[in-house]
Amino acid sequence: MNLSAPTKLFFLISLVFFVLGVLDQFGVFSAPFVAAWDYLIAWVVLALGCLLKGI
Repeated sequence: MNLSAPTKLFFLISLVFFVLGVLDQFGVFSAPFVAAWDYLIAWVVLALGCLLKGI
């Protein structure tokens, strides 16, 4: 399996999800759809960016 660096788009999308998860964790805002799932979503998006070449 060859891994490639994620594109800027994938990295920025995963960064946004991660920041939303951190802000929710510290109580800056509360949204029912955010919670702990944002950390998982951020990791999955970043992993897909590494695994799928050319996207």
